[in-house]
Amino acid sequence: MSGNNALAGKSAFVTGGAGGIGSHSARLLARDGAAVLIMGRRRDALEKTKAWILETVPNARIEIHAGDAVDEADVRAGLDKAHAMQNRLDIIVPTVGGGGFKPLLMLDADSFRAELNINIISAFLAVRYGVPLMNGGSVVCISSTAATLPFAYLPAYHTSKGGLENFVRAAAEELGQAGIRVNAVRPGLTRSDGTGGMIENPEILKRFIAEFPLGRAGEPDDIAEAVRYLAGPESSWVTGQSFAVDGGNEIRKNPDLSDMIALMFGQEALDTLRRGKSPV
Repeated sequence: MSGNNALAGKSAFVTGGAGGIGSHSARLLARDGAAVLIMGRRRDALEKTKAWILETVPNARIEIHAGDAVDEADVRAGLDKAHAMQNRLDIIVPTVGGGGFKPLLMLDADSFRAELNINIISAFLAVRYGVPLMNGGSVVCISSTAATLPFAYLPAYHTSKGGLENFVRAAAEELGQAGIRVNAVRPGLTRSDGTGGMIENPEILKRFIAEFPLGRAGEPDDIAEAVRYLAGPESSWVTGQSFAVDGGNEIRKNPDLSDMIALMFGQEALDTLRRGKSPV
């Protein structure tokens, strides 16, 4: 792997740093010269990620910080540590997010709120406390095709990713005057810890790939390359955008996974839901 040194002298903060998208994004930022702090909840996973990055980018400057991306104190401590690496902060990549399949009428307020928290508040905290440490720079959030493409039985995730994209636009509008760009990458189905169950299931993967003109699921580097572009000088006149990196999925549709939902919750429950009734 070769780099262009375009990020030399810059510092970056990446949450979810041991995850698929976070780790690969951190590697590309480091490859091109940035000092990178990766944050995640498990120190052992962060240590493994750091060692993996150094295998391919031997001169990389990588530090770790164990903390929760939705905990204000943890985020502030991680940001301060990232800033201290070179007495500056230039790039923020909050990759933490996620959600699960569950029909709308089976959700309660707490479970719905939890997905808003992990997908929106995690990004808000990184921006709210990271921007005052910056003197210009770039924020790159991780959205999802679910922000725009209908997918049954993902209502909380749909809502939170749509909210994240509106947050990106609002932040870009306010922070542009400070020379800070705010964008997002919108992945389709991409290999990660959170999507392993779908990608490793041949029948489910086949249904997804049928909706991808490019004929394959995404890999973490597919998303990381877009993150790297939005983080660097190559995108200096881009802000308030969300780029779909999805194999073309958004020009088609998402697969019907009703039978998977029936296996998860029972056919009777699914039939009840289709009548607009709550099975619980």
